[in-house]
Amino acid sequence: MSAGRGRGARQGRGRSGATPAVSRYPRIARVNKLLVEVLAEALERLVAGDDRLGMLTITAVDCDPDFQSATVFFASLDDEEMVALGDARVRLQAEIGRQVRLKRTPLLRFAPDPAVASGARVEEILRGLDRPSADDVSTSEPDDEEWS
Repeated sequence: MSAGRGRGARQGRGRSGATPAVSRYPRIARVNKLLVEVLAEALERLVAGDDRLGMLTITAVDCDPDFQSATVFFASLDDEEMVALGDARVRLQAEIGRQVRLKRTPLLRFAPDPAVASGARVEEILRGLDRPSADDVSTSEPDDEEWS
């Protein structure tokens, strides 16, 4: 082998050791964000044909690392909306297939976002905390006799 060829010869080539911005933002995160956008647009179009889908808000998409399946999280999801999403699943997957360039289109699953429920629980707890009562405030103030 001549000098400059071999395993070590490739090191140092490129952009002075700088890593491209893409590698700092993982592919799966980029795909999840793109799927949120595509599905939100697709749901807007499907609302015209199915009123049950009108008040749905996508909060996140979580793809499996192999892109075989993806869970779509919604702010709230009742039984009627779950049925409507089940009916629209094939159309939503077809829309992903048309707009997103992936080797395979992930199988969609739908679920309520647990973060929304947790946030609501935290708010409920905060609202239930005891606030100082009028008696507590009066005992913490000095008596008039002390100031005389």
